[in-house]
Amino acid sequence: MSPTNTENLKEHLGEAGSHLKSAASAAGGAIKGATGAATDELRIGRANVKAELSDTALSGLAAAEFGGAAAKEQVDALMDKGKDLVDSAAELIRERPLASFGVAFAAGWIIAKLARSGGDK
Repeated sequence: MSPTNTENLKEHLGEAGSHLKSAASAAGGAIKGATGAATDELRIGRANVKAELSDTALSGLAAAEFGGAAAKEQVDALMDKGKDLVDSAAELIRERPLASFGVAFAAGWIIAKLARSGGDK
């Protein structure tokens, strides 16, 4: 005797239900696996971010230390240039005292005139 249509229907529905249950179980496993992988990736990413931020802070501190030394070098260079300028002016005054006195006198006179004319306004 061959199975009836109703029996065939029940058998195939039971088989479909069984496959659906297996598919749901596989999906749950895949989600758990993806969650675990994502959690691991987040941990690795967080560790990498912390390491990079730490390296950034160390580099910043090193730059700050070199910044102070660089500023001192620049100040020393400016002081040397200033000394050279004063030495050069002193040498010029020794070589040409009369001309230097005339230039200083003229500069003082011009500054005094400018100061007086600025007060009149």
